[in-house]
Amino acid sequence: MKNLAATNPFTLEPAGEYRVADFSALQSCIHIAKAAAQAWRHVPVAERVKLFREGLQYFKIHAAEVTRDITLQMGKPLRQSENEIQGLFERAEYLLSIAESTLAPESLPPKPGFTRRIEHMPLGVVLIIAPWNYPLLTAVNGLATALLAGNSVILKHSSLTPAIGEHFAKAFGKLGPVTDVLQSVLAGHEDLGRAIATCEIDHVVFTGSVEGGRTVQKHASARFIDCNLELGGKDAAYVAADADIDKAAADLVDGAMYNAGQSCCGIERVYVHADRYSAFLVAAKKAVSEYVLGDPMDPKTTMGPLATAKAAEAMQAQVELACAAGARVEAGGKSRRIGKATFFEPTILTQVDNSLGVMREENFGPILPIMSVTDDETALRLVNDSPYGLTSAIYTRNLERAERFAAGADTGTVFLNRCDYLDPALPWTGVRDSGRGTTLSRFGFYSLTRRKAIHFRLP
Repeated sequence: MKNLAATNPFTLEPAGEYRVADFSALQSCIHIAKAAAQAWRHVPVAERVKLFREGLQYFKIHAAEVTRDITLQMGKPLRQSENEIQGLFERAEYLLSIAESTLAPESLPPKPGFTRRIEHMPLGVVLIIAPWNYPLLTAVNGLATALLAGNSVILKHSSLTPAIGEHFAKAFGKLGPVTDVLQSVLAGHEDLGRAIATCEIDHVVFTGSVEGGRTVQKHASARFIDCNLELGGKDAAYVAADADIDKAAADLVDGAMYNAGQSCCGIERVYVHADRYSAFLVAAKKAVSEYVLGDPMDPKTTMGPLATAKAAEAMQAQVELACAAGARVEAGGKSRRIGKATFFEPTILTQVDNSLGVMREENFGPILPIMSVTDDETALRLVNDSPYGLTSAIYTRNLERAERFAAGADTGTVFLNRCDYLDPALPWTGVRDSGRGTTLSRFGFYSLTRRKAIHFRLP
């Protein structure tokens, strides 16, 4: 066992010290989780709902502490950390509201002399590997459904935000008579991969990079266990000729810049109908100019530092390569030091095309390339011209246009006149390199259960 020191990305001062589990410790956690799963699965669903709701109160009681820890460990402005608490409750409360009906056995039409039904059985031990960018929301997406469905959870949170894993363990570690139903661990990639490939983990929920997802799937395939993979995106929006330009610009700039652009479903490409391109650009530049960079603990700050300073190098390289190919910087375009922290300026690029890395490769930063298009068909083709497929958005007043766009968009979610938002009643999923599997909605429960067929010939 060794220790990990978390660092405040704004001050570069220590933000806590945490124990890192070696492989032996991971084995012990999995053994404990297996026993907890056996006990927890026998707790009736209605009681699980009651106990989970009681555990959820921890985040109300400790909201100030949790939001402070998010900001101190990954640099998000405090107000945005407070928004995460609100989002946590919105998602959890919806899943609580549908858990009993979704997990109830399904009866088939009567057949004389037989009883037939379908039961939704827990999988066992679910390993959740959560990232740092939305430390509450990315974790709760799988955690809530896993626990309500009767599984135990091992939560491996990011090494940048280990405090949040500990908060979840305090909230849900003991639920009624069952202890250790959720454990929080930190572990190295090699030990974690070995545990997936060789230990009694029954399912993995991973949110992170494409490379990380491939590695997780490789380890899981050694034991034929399944995994949910949410791997990010290069999410695109189309602003049609009849769009409300002011609303579209405000939404899409926020969708690109929120959380310093460190969002898997943030907007990273915008295609604007040529007739509205100039007006959109003016409105977008005005919105970008209003950001205040600084101390994330300061209420006036609207964009905090990057969680890791090294990330700025890749962003800078994307911008420079785009400019070398003819792109133009309309706002921002470079990293900036404020005190000891590294920021990337809110950036708008024009004169771009889909061959550029800035239009194809996820940058996880506040960079918004904007391209003019001549018609709806061209916009849809360019939206789909991507290795990713998490979300897409269209801004239009015409519902028929929106439906045509939605039918043709190869993404897990299609938005109309909004972007960058998860509705917990809808499945969260992606295509291509954005991953596979589903969280949220009733389909999130189906991902973390297995079907058992009950086929009785009556005596």
